[in-house]
Amino acid sequence: MGLVSVKDMLDKALKENYAVGHFDVHNLEWVQSVLEAAEELNSPVILGVTEEAIDYFGGFTVAKELVESLMKEKAITVPVALHLDHGSSVENCKSAMDAGFSSVMIDASKLPFDENVKTTKEVVDYAHKLGVTVEAELGSIGGKEGDVISDTPVYADIDECKQLVALTNIDSLAPALGSAHGPYKGEPKVDFKKMKEISESIQIPLVLHGASGLYPEQIKQAILSGTAKFNVNADNHLAFTKRVRQLLDEHYEMYDAAHYIREGRLAVKEMIKMKIRLFGSYGKAT
Repeated sequence: MGLVSVKDMLDKALKENYAVGHFDVHNLEWVQSVLEAAEELNSPVILGVTEEAIDYFGGFTVAKELVESLMKEKAITVPVALHLDHGSSVENCKSAMDAGFSSVMIDASKLPFDENVKTTKEVVDYAHKLGVTVEAELGSIGGKEGDVISDTPVYADIDECKQLVALTNIDSLAPALGSAHGPYKGEPKVDFKKMKEISESIQIPLVLHGASGLYPEQIKQAILSGTAKFNVNADNHLAFTKRVRQLLDEHYEMYDAAHYIREGRLAVKEMIKMKIRLFGSYGKAT
């Protein structure tokens, strides 16, 4: 099975009250972790790649070929999508699509609303001709992910959400409603009432960025409020670093990188399996 569009995944998840996990990948090991975890739990999955990670991989085509090669070698049967996370420009979104990515996010949320609409529509018009899914964002999600930094979150406006969907025909929307990238500095406070209102108004799947650190009760409430995709990044970083640090502290003489990288990879895999169960997508692959 090759890469698939995110649209069918999320439409099904929204209808059946579960969510699909989007896991950012930064290297070979994390791609392995995501694919293995999804296959073992028979879950659809989305591999997200930030522009910072694209630089690390060495280009859009390298990232895409790596994912597809591992899918083939591991005989992956579950639906897998490859998504550009927080695409900062039309050009980068087009480069990802031309390389074979099956989904892109155009993040024009820092632009004035009219420019956000114009930029997003240009990406959608290009993407839909290729069968590629487009995610957009409104408001400003706090915290830091890759090169995306926002110290002061700005909540999405419901009327702008309705206009953006109507004017651009996007497939999913990430409205800023109180979540944050990276580890939370206190209790995460998400406006679920507004999330539900937006979902009922626009009738397309919602995306929640900054799902790392949210409580299980909050995850369940978000799903019931129209969220069909959760983005996870920080929890995987924390799991990997914690395990590698522990291993090197216990075995000071260890120098073979393959040993501690493998252990870190397994920690990431277990974290992803836990998230898949939490999101309710296990056993949902078709």
